[in-house]
Amino acid sequence: MSGFDSNPFADPEAGLLAGKNVQAGKTTEDLIEDFNPFAVDQFSNQQVPPSQPAIMQPSTSEQPPPYSSADATSSAVAATKGVTDDLQRRQEELDRKAAEIDRREKELNSRQVLTSARVNNFPPLPSWFPLKPCFYQDFTLDIPSEFQKLVKAHFYYWIAYCLLLFVNIGGALGSLVTKSTGECGTTFGLSILYFVLFTPCSFVCWYRPAYNAFRADSSFYFFLYFFVFFIQFCAHVIQAIGIDGSGSCGFINGIQSIKANVAVGIIMLMIGALFSGCAVTSMVLLLKVHRIYRSSGASFSKAQQEFSQGVWRNRAVQETTANIASSAAQQAFTDVRH
Repeated sequence: MSGFDSNPFADPEAGLLAGKNVQAGKTTEDLIEDFNPFAVDQFSNQQVPPSQPAIMQPSTSEQPPPYSSADATSSAVAATKGVTDDLQRRQEELDRKAAEIDRREKELNSRQVLTSARVNNFPPLPSWFPLKPCFYQDFTLDIPSEFQKLVKAHFYYWIAYCLLLFVNIGGALGSLVTKSTGECGTTFGLSILYFVLFTPCSFVCWYRPAYNAFRADSSFYFFLYFFVFFIQFCAHVIQAIGIDGSGSCGFINGIQSIKANVAVGIIMLMIGALFSGCAVTSMVLLLKVHRIYRSSGASFSKAQQEFSQGVWRNRAVQETTANIASSAAQQAFTDVRH
């Protein structure tokens, strides 16, 4: 076992040094005697650099900004200003709503005061005329501001329809003069009747229900308006057609009158076009009122309830009912005695 080291726990580096020294002609005992622990390292020719103290390198990262009380104060002021602006905006909105409520209350009170002492003012008749106005009409006082434009549109539409009925008399007269037939005479006579009859009936039957419906928010008047005004629309369609002997000038009798007189025929066709325009306008107004009626939450049962309450509150109906009940009671008492 000469090839193996006799001391497996020996320092291998020392063995290497020993091998080098043996080659240099020195023994182990000589090395031990020559070893000086205070001398420079005898086993290495390399020079060990002198040790340097540890120096902390300054950090190149950005340092956080120093705390400033002015920044904190400005942020607090900004937050307080935002809250103050929000509160001020809400306060202005509440003040505006309160002013609107006060205005409506004053308007309602003024309406109640003026309603108790108001005098009929429509139709506007001179003071010397034997007949007096039959209706009271004031859009500003009776109708809410959001519906005044629509109610005024109905009033202007009624005036235009009355004027058209008057022009229809002229067209029928021209047809009678140029053609001189029995149907033309019938048309002329009915045109006068329509003007005399439809002018007040249209005012009472569909315009006043529309006015009262928006004035009192009444479901009964709304239903009455819808029923009569739809009939008005159908009448416009028939008048625009212009059937001979129907009392109106329209497309059919206008085309026939062109053969006799071109000017009269053109006038009758224009009247038929105006009746068509009235039909379109009436349908537009009807749809607008119906949209408002549906959005208000009204119903047919409410209309029936208003009608029954209105009938029983009517003084004439109450007196008639009381008289009938009294007569029936007296008759029953008489039959019992006999």
